[in-house]
Amino acid sequence: MEFTTGGRLEVRISPDDVGKRVSVRRLAEAGSPGAKFTDTVGVLTSWDNGVLWITRRSGEVVRIAESTLVAGKVVPSAPARRRGPAATFEELARAGARAWQPVESEPLGEWLLRAAGGFTRRANSALPLGDPGMPVGVALGHVRDWYAARGLPAYVQVATGAEGTQERLAAELAHHGWSREVTAQVRIAGLAPIGGLDSDVSRVALHRECDAGWLSRYQRFTEPGPHVLRVLESGPSVWFASVAGGGETPAAIGRCVVDGRWAGFMAVEVDPAYRRQGLAGAVMTALARRALDEGASAAWLQVEADNEGARALYDGMGFATHHSYHHFRPA
Repeated sequence: MEFTTGGRLEVRISPDDVGKRVSVRRLAEAGSPGAKFTDTVGVLTSWDNGVLWITRRSGEVVRIAESTLVAGKVVPSAPARRRGPAATFEELARAGARAWQPVESEPLGEWLLRAAGGFTRRANSALPLGDPGMPVGVALGHVRDWYAARGLPAYVQVATGAEGTQERLAAELAHHGWSREVTAQVRIAGLAPIGGLDSDVSRVALHRECDAGWLSRYQRFTEPGPHVLRVLESGPSVWFASVAGGGETPAAIGRCVVDGRWAGFMAVEVDPAYRRQGLAGAVMTALARRALDEGASAAWLQVEADNEGARALYDGMGFATHHSYHHFRPA
């Protein structure tokens, strides 16, 4: 990382650069091992009272004392990813919301409060795609109250890491004492290569409804109440895939929502006893072929950042990370 001009380190950023992507070098904390300096790259989300806040692509918010700066400059936005279809953050966020709809929702300005009896954070979190119509601190109070009235923890879903994402909102949440609880990657790919994989799809059955067998394989809930079915069966064009196992519970399952050019893949799960037999790939391929028949051309999915097995599977299918999202919860 090069900071010098004519051999000198220079701080070439100011509070006027809030909202821009920057690279800074600061003195390392006293007693920290290794190098004398520490480098940070991210969006400058605040500069007040001698303190800078920089939000990294990962969603981590870094607090830096102005007095420790030795160099800094504005840097270009992260280069556009060349793998996969072109997509904006907002387009993907709205497609994801349509594919995983809550049982109850209420607008708060341009934010959307969502609840589904506690079934998944995605369906039980505020989705902030614009201005809440009031200061963020006041809006967060409304979010707390709305979820408390339903006996649910308050979450706000915030995205980072791509053009148009919400680094500044992530920093504001951190300022107000909210912290990240879960991080997931939103990945995209061309759909045709997935449908063209050499997978044995002969055992994959596709259905419009979610039956008891499919639910018995799905691991994301404790009791399959009506709110679970409402969420799972919501979306523009929903398909459920299953591969028969040795009993009533399928060996593998998956879910796909076709929405215009997008096919969203969710709930791909395989019985541990049947792993490494290509069943996850077969489920994805069968669903992709159905989505292609309905006119879709691009694929998206969400995978938790620490799920190494799933990330490796999707890497092999050509999925690339577009951005990350995080669920923030008050302390």
